[in-house]
Amino acid sequence: MLASDLKSPADESLKKVKRLTEVFVMEPEPQVGQTPKEVIWTKNKAKLYRYQPAVKKTNKVPILMIYALINKPYILDLYPGNSLIEHLSNKGHDVYLLDWGVPGYEDRHMKLDDYIVDYIPHAIKKVLRKSKAKEITLLGYCIGGTMSTIFTALNPHLPIRNLVLLTSPIDFTDAGLFTKWLDKRYFQLDKLVDTLGNIPFEMIDFGNKLLSPISTTYGPYVSIVDRVEDDNFVLNWKLMQKWLNDGVPFPGEAYRQWIREFYQENKLINDELEIRGERVRLANIKANLLNISATRDNIALPNQVAPLNDKVSSQNKTLHSVETGHISVVTGRKAIKEIHPYIENWINENSK
Repeated sequence: MLASDLKSPADESLKKVKRLTEVFVMEPEPQVGQTPKEVIWTKNKAKLYRYQPAVKKTNKVPILMIYALINKPYILDLYPGNSLIEHLSNKGHDVYLLDWGVPGYEDRHMKLDDYIVDYIPHAIKKVLRKSKAKEITLLGYCIGGTMSTIFTALNPHLPIRNLVLLTSPIDFTDAGLFTKWLDKRYFQLDKLVDTLGNIPFEMIDFGNKLLSPISTTYGPYVSIVDRVEDDNFVLNWKLMQKWLNDGVPFPGEAYRQWIREFYQENKLINDELEIRGERVRLANIKANLLNISATRDNIALPNQVAPLNDKVSSQNKTLHSVETGHISVVTGRKAIKEIHPYIENWINENSK
C-alpha cells in the first residue's frame, strides 16, 4: 500500500459529513406501504383494503387489521421485507386493513363509540362477504387492539374466531408516567379539547418522547452519525423516523374519552365502560386470544396488557411477552425474524 492511499481522519470525517448531507437533504424518503392492495369499501374518510400478494390465498379465515387512530395505515406494511402484512400475505392469509383516514376539524366530535359501532361491524361484514368466509381473525395494534377488544366483547354473537392483540393497553391502574401526567386533578383535559378540537399529533408525539427524552430525541441522531455509511442501517433509520414523525391528529372527543374513561377512571378492566349505552364486559370474549406485550414498551406497559387474559372466557388464550419496545413489535430485525413468524404460526394453527 502506498502512503498516498492512506486516508487521514480529516478525510474520513469529510466523507461522513458528505454522506450525512445526502441522507438528510438530498435523498427521498423510502416508499412505504408497497404490498399491492385494492379498496373494497369506503365510509366517509375510512377505506377498507384487501391485500393482493402474488401467492395464492390458502388460509380460509381472513384477517382484518385495526391500527391506532393516531397512526397511518402503512405502519403495518412498512417496507418490503419489513412488513407484517407482507409476511402474512405471503404465507397465504387473506389480509384486510381498515384505514381510518386523516381526521379534519369537522371530525372533532367523533368518539370511540363511533369508530367501534359504525365502522368496524361494516368492515367485518364486507370482509366476510368478499372472502366468502364464515369466521374472521381480528388483529389490533396499540389503541386499535383496545378497540378490537371492546368490539369483540360487545359482539359475542359474531363469528370472531381469533383475537390477536399487539401491545394493546387494557388495564390503566398503573400506566407509568402517564398516570401521573394525566391525573385529573392537574391535567386540564376539557380545556385542551375544547380549545383545540382535535389534538395535534405533534402533541401526542411529544408526550410519548418525554417518557424517554434523551434516547428518543438525541439517540437517533447519535446512531445515524455512527453508522451513516451502512446503507441498510440508513434505510431502517429513515423508516423509523417516518413512522415516528408522520402521525395524524387524535379526534377531540375520542381523545377526551380515551384519557378520561381509560387513563383517569380505568373503566374497561372493571367492566364499567359503556359504548353507545351498552356495558362492555370482557368476560363476553370467547374467541381464541393471542395477547402480545413488549418488555421495553413504555407506552403500553406489560402490566396494562396482561390482565386481559384473566378477564376473558376464552378457552384458548396465550399471553406472549417479547423483549422489545412498542414499535419494534411490528417492525425491525426482531419483528422480522421472530415476532412476525410467531404471529403467523399462531393464526395458522388456530384457523384450521
